[in-house]
Amino acid sequence: MAALIFTHAFPTVPIDATGAEICNMLDFYTFHLSLVRFITTELTRGYFLEHNEAKYTERRERVYTCLRIPKELEKLMTFGFFLCLDAFLYVFTLLPLRVILALLRLITLPCCGLSGSRLLQPAQVCDVLKGFIMVLCYSMMSYVDYSMMYHLIRGQSVIKLYIIYNMLEVADRLFSSFGQDILDALYWTATEPKEKKRAHIGVIPHFLMAVLYVFLHAILIMVQATTLNVAFNSHNKSLLTIMMSNNFVEIKGSVFKKFEKNNLFQMSNSDIKERFTNYILLLIVCLRNMEQFSWNPDHLWVLFPDVVMVIASEVAVDVVKHAFITKFNDISADVYGEYRASLAFDLVSSRQKNAYTDYSDSVSRRMGFIPLPLALLLIRVVTSSVKIQGSLSFMCVLLFYLGMITLKVLNSIVLLGTSCVFVKEANMEEKLSDPPPSVVSSRANSRAHRTKHFHTSPQQEPATDKGGISLAADNPPPPNMAETSDPILPKSDSDTFLTTPDEEDDDKIINADTGLEGDRLEHRTPKKDLLEIDRFTICGNRID
Repeated sequence: MAALIFTHAFPTVPIDATGAEICNMLDFYTFHLSLVRFITTELTRGYFLEHNEAKYTERRERVYTCLRIPKELEKLMTFGFFLCLDAFLYVFTLLPLRVILALLRLITLPCCGLSGSRLLQPAQVCDVLKGFIMVLCYSMMSYVDYSMMYHLIRGQSVIKLYIIYNMLEVADRLFSSFGQDILDALYWTATEPKEKKRAHIGVIPHFLMAVLYVFLHAILIMVQATTLNVAFNSHNKSLLTIMMSNNFVEIKGSVFKKFEKNNLFQMSNSDIKERFTNYILLLIVCLRNMEQFSWNPDHLWVLFPDVVMVIASEVAVDVVKHAFITKFNDISADVYGEYRASLAFDLVSSRQKNAYTDYSDSVSRRMGFIPLPLALLLIRVVTSSVKIQGSLSFMCVLLFYLGMITLKVLNSIVLLGTSCVFVKEANMEEKLSDPPPSVVSSRANSRAHRTKHFHTSPQQEPATDKGGISLAADNPPPPNMAETSDPILPKSDSDTFLTTPDEEDDDKIINADTGLEGDRLEHRTPKKDLLEIDRFTICGNRID
């Protein structure tokens, strides 16, 4: 009877089916209907994006930020490139004239009489030192055989050259990081006010250290240029491909790290310096190759695709790296406008009467770009590649020099006007009126306060910042500790930090007077802006 009923309901069920077979068939039809219903639901179901509007709006803004990164980054790179070009042209154009004027002052000083307390102004002393360093290093570079170095490097294997090139990049960053400190030590030793107690080893040892540094750094850049030249002249271009792929390895090492605005600023400065240096290296490679082919212009078109490929890979790596760093760290693309304003502030402040550093040195500290070794190498390559004979050749050299001076002046004028616009847009005009820090006055105040602090509490030591400079002068203790219950956190000088202290470091700052750790939530050291952090330090080669 059951079989007849189910046979009538389901014609596919046989008449003589048993009860177990009927149950199996029911399960089959139930599953079949459920599967159809599930597929129908999947095809017709809906959802509402507006229920999570904030999340999707944020994701859309991230996409827009990534799309804006190439434009904003290239604006910063272009501005930084012309800043480096201005400092680089200064070595060839205005520095020789300033050295000549300073030497003329020394020569004519006995005739004119001593009108002031100094034989030369501090800036003139620094110019003369730079000139002597360039002359001595050039005479030393004349004994270096470029052709022998080229054939020595060309005889090495591809993998060995790849390792050598990576080692040269690391060494170049280390040299740039420590080189400006050597030059600053020389300038300050030669120009600091004389005191009774001598706290340095002397001007001559510092001068010899600076000459040795510039010479070694120029040799290192020459090896880099030679390795790049070997890669260009290799038949299968395998070395050039491997060297270009090394740029993409940089993405892996930087994209997945935590970055703040100040750290990204350091990386941006380093990228500007690296790109400008690569342009000069490519120029040196083209000059050497054109010399080998008797300045045949047809050979320049042979080098052109490789040059474009190297530049394009560098630009692509920078764009991808900065796009994903800003994405992963929730940094807006407008931050690159702040970076431009900070670089513009350095340029405008160096033009003031109370400026405490030369602009080329400011660029060196900010970006890690030191123009002396690179300029020395370019002079060495040009003088060995171009033969000057006859009066017409000297006339061409003179016209070329006047053209470089014209380019330097026009570039400086345009940069200064553009920098003033950037500073005005960032509302930094009031910071230009702040006087530069006085080392002597701060040192005297620090000594006086240390003496007073020693008499009041001899068992307590003044707090020091990361640079080892006493902070007691900036934060004098209150006359009565019982009058206030809030602990006083030490403030650091704007020129002693290389980077912004992390939050972990802020939480661990110890009070200078009580010796107790401050409240982590209520007494946290405020973050410093870009101008207060690395105004007198090298920022281009250290990423924390």
